[in-house]
Amino acid sequence: MADCIRVPLLLLLMCILSSNPAGGPGPVAVNPGAAERNPGAGASLPRRRSAGWKLAEEAVCREDLTRLCPKHSWNNNLAVLECLQDKKEETEIAAECNHLLWNYKLNLTTDPKFESVAVEVCKGTISEIKECASEELGKGYLVSCLVDHRGNISDYQCNQYITKMTSIVFSDYRLICGFMDKCREDINTLRCGSISTGEKDIHSQGEVIACLEKGLVREAEEQPGAHPIKDDCKKSIMRVAELSSDDFHLDRYLYFACREDRERFCENTLAGEGRVYKCLFNHKFEDAMSERCREALTTRQKLIAQDYKVSYSLAKACKSDLRKYRCSADSNMPRAREARLSYLLLCLESAVHRGRVVSGECQGEMMDYRRMLMEDFSLSPEIVLHCRSEIEGHCSGLHRKGRTLHCLMRVGRGDMGAIDPNCQRALQTLIQEADPGADYRIDRALNEACESVIQTACKHIRNGDPMILSCLMEHLYTEKMVEDCEHRLLELQYFIARDWKLDPILYKKCQGDAARLCHTHGWNETSEMMPPGAIFSCLYRHAYRSVEQGRRLTVERLSRDCKVEVQRILHQRALDVKLDPELQRRCMTDLGKWCSEKTEAGQELECLQDHLEDLVSDCREVVGNLTELESEDIQIEALLMRACEPVIQTHCHEVADNQIDTGDLMDCLVLNKHQKEMNEKCAVGVTHFQLIQIKDFRFSYKFKTACKEDVLKLCPNIKKKVDVVICLSTTVRNDTLQDAKEQRVSVKCRKQLRVEEVEMSEDIRLEPELYDSCKQDIKGLCQNVAFGNAQVIECLKENKRQLTQRCHQRIFKLQEVEMVDPELDYQLMRVCKHMIRRFCTESEGKNVLQCLKQNKNSELMDPKCKQMITKRQITQNTDYRLNPVLRKACKADIPKFCQPILNKATPDSELEGQVISCLKLKYADQISRLCPEEAAAQEQTGQVEECLKVNLLKIKQEGCKKEVLNMLKESKADIFVDPVLHTACALDIKHQCAAIPPGKGRQMSCLMEALQDKRVRLQPECKKRLQDRIDMWSYAAKVAPAEGFSDLAMQVMTSPSKNYILTVIGAGVGLLFVMGLLCGRFTKRVTQELKDRPRPLSPPPLPPPQERLKR
Repeated sequence: MADCIRVPLLLLLMCILSSNPAGGPGPVAVNPGAAERNPGAGASLPRRRSAGWKLAEEAVCREDLTRLCPKHSWNNNLAVLECLQDKKEETEIAAECNHLLWNYKLNLTTDPKFESVAVEVCKGTISEIKECASEELGKGYLVSCLVDHRGNISDYQCNQYITKMTSIVFSDYRLICGFMDKCREDINTLRCGSISTGEKDIHSQGEVIACLEKGLVREAEEQPGAHPIKDDCKKSIMRVAELSSDDFHLDRYLYFACREDRERFCENTLAGEGRVYKCLFNHKFEDAMSERCREALTTRQKLIAQDYKVSYSLAKACKSDLRKYRCSADSNMPRAREARLSYLLLCLESAVHRGRVVSGECQGEMMDYRRMLMEDFSLSPEIVLHCRSEIEGHCSGLHRKGRTLHCLMRVGRGDMGAIDPNCQRALQTLIQEADPGADYRIDRALNEACESVIQTACKHIRNGDPMILSCLMEHLYTEKMVEDCEHRLLELQYFIARDWKLDPILYKKCQGDAARLCHTHGWNETSEMMPPGAIFSCLYRHAYRSVEQGRRLTVERLSRDCKVEVQRILHQRALDVKLDPELQRRCMTDLGKWCSEKTEAGQELECLQDHLEDLVSDCREVVGNLTELESEDIQIEALLMRACEPVIQTHCHEVADNQIDTGDLMDCLVLNKHQKEMNEKCAVGVTHFQLIQIKDFRFSYKFKTACKEDVLKLCPNIKKKVDVVICLSTTVRNDTLQDAKEQRVSVKCRKQLRVEEVEMSEDIRLEPELYDSCKQDIKGLCQNVAFGNAQVIECLKENKRQLTQRCHQRIFKLQEVEMVDPELDYQLMRVCKHMIRRFCTESEGKNVLQCLKQNKNSELMDPKCKQMITKRQITQNTDYRLNPVLRKACKADIPKFCQPILNKATPDSELEGQVISCLKLKYADQISRLCPEEAAAQEQTGQVEECLKVNLLKIKQEGCKKEVLNMLKESKADIFVDPVLHTACALDIKHQCAAIPPGKGRQMSCLMEALQDKRVRLQPECKKRLQDRIDMWSYAAKVAPAEGFSDLAMQVMTSPSKNYILTVIGAGVGLLFVMGLLCGRFTKRVTQELKDRPRPLSPPPLPPPQERLKR
């Protein structure tokens, strides 16, 4: 036993005293060596006494004995000794009696002859304990060995003998063999008390050991001014603490400090096996606990933290498990580390987390000490050392019941300023050692704060189950959560989130996947290649991200159980940005820069998403990945899900229950965004997610999945979703207009593209370029109009003439797209949704507006829808480009006949109906031939036009009169252009003119013939309208201006004053002829006179150039 502290031979066997109560120690010779080691003791040594000598007979102790000890114990010297030495205060026992007791104990422990008694009483035990059997007799080492192994002594008499000897030796450090020699220098340096008899109360020398223990603790905590204790003395101190762990009587300082508290709190607790220690530990923070006892208990707990063997109950309960799982066999670690409580806890917790069997008794002891670590931060030297400034600055005075530790956690979260990295690591280490994630009751502060929440919200879960913490997280920010519990919960979860192993359920379900995919090691082992915080990132990457930069990769997927747990953790982390270690680490600067004022739950992540383009690259990447993940599983957004619960239950419950990585739930919420069950919080959250999606097409999971190949092929360098949608939709539109044989965009992408386009049309903010172009117009013209339901867009359309040029151009382009594809006209589709189902179920999407126009005058048509159709018709008449049917039918004629108008127009400006007027005026008789579909579609009520026609004579404005005359002329060419006449004569056309094709006035001629045929009976209304039209046409023919010579000739020939007009024209022509004859004679005479006038002589002609050169 080279490493052990030798305990000198203790005299007097209990059985001898019991069998010979009158006997005593007999004549005892003073050991000279002992006298030398204890100067001053020899002068007071008692005289030689007979074998029957009793302490009770000594006069110096008789009074104290009578007062303090029961009479039946007087005949037993050891019983008297035990009774009197447990009285601490100097006033209780006389000084002379103290001195007598000291010398008696000294004599007992210095006479080697009684070693033979130990050999006799413990014969069987010595043979069983090999270490003790090998000890050399005569040197006092045998009893020391028996004390070391007293926990293994099964023989009753031997056990009692060793226990009594231990109680004697631990009453004073000077009675422990070698202790004084090894610690003399440290005792003097630390001023722990005198080693000379008489200078101090001899009977209170247990305080010296307590002083050394405190010095050892101060050194471990590296407190200022701490004295480094020699290694031999350290071992001696820890050995004494270990040997005193069985019975609290053996820790003399603690025994005297806590006597009253023991009576108060642990009166019924039997001494032995560390039971009194545990009882006092459990009541350490009770208000009635004395400060002196609390201090002594804390010192002992700190020694346990340095060496688990100082706890008798823990060492005994876990002995076999420690050996079984080799928790003390790591040759790479120094012995001191293996003995630490933290190492024991981590090693055994690792076995539990791996599913190994650890005895229930050992797990119970572990839980007690894990709770102890969480209750008192000072038991962790690293925290005391590295968190000193944080404690002094933020958390002083909160040491009880784990409050200081939670305060430090709050500092670690960043809620109270910066924290030293070493302190952060110390806190993380402590959380791993205590492992409160496995049982919330370990964290007393959390347990007390959340008790009411657990009783109401989590009462269905077994007490102590790890799922309690998950249940609390699910109710975070709900009505059932209380503020204090919320704070304690977030403080703890902050550290649990940084090591995936601290969530026992996640670790249990995912340890196989982590080992297979992320190359993890054991529970309490880490790897520089994959630190604990990175394991979860690896797991969720395999759970969700099988697509990387648009290319399909072969990625091993997680097991089903593991993926469920990964989803659970992601849902929890979405509640607070600080629960995502990677996000907080990379985005710390951006959070301070952009989101310092966003303090409400969930606002910080929304803020980062809003400023995505402004973030540094590392932060942008992690926020982008998280947003992409949310698009796949929006239920990760727990706060949004809570806000949208009514809508989900009413409209999306099937999708929510069955959703597996499809993003259908968000699509359902968007689709039902304007239902009555939708509340403001949910609507704002859904709209925010839509706004975030437009920043990157990857943020829309279904769109990304359906169109990733098309994006790579057709729009490779475009990232923003809105730009990608425009790129793909433009490609689809071009292929459609050009009648391409094969569409370049795949079918599944076109289908999803339609969904995205419809969603974008619902809110102007989802089209950033349009929104930016019209911001000022919105403020000026539509400031009181709410976003959503395309209301702002509709407002801008109605005020189109007042818009700025840039906004006007954007709105025109939007209308052009909507007219080509009416399904993108959100207001039209919303207002006319039921009418489309009634009348246009068989129509293609692009023909919906045409169908609605044809059924506009039906008695079943909804008035609001009818009004909306009229608005769209008015819009179409402003520019031929907004009328795709007309544009297609007349695409050859428009540039041919209306080119001057097209030349003057700019690409983005409206033509204000000029092209349509051009076509009507010049080719009214050919409308049905040129644009038959459009003509057939002009199904209007015509009541306004009818009024104008009837009151044609009263119209004074020439421009209006001209338009009405044109309408009359057009209606003569085709009856479809005259909606009133067409409605009145619909049945007659069906019966009389069914075989006659429309156009070129054929059906009109058919009706006119039927009107003149007396055998045909037309409908009265039709007959009346036809007669009116004949009169109108007659008048129009009279007043309408001729547009050409043929029109003029026709008007003259059909005029009643034809003869008069022709006479006047003939007289005018004759007059011009006579005047021509007269003027012709005069000009002929002047010409003759000019001919008769003589001509002047002309100069001779010049010779040729050659002749001139010769001359």
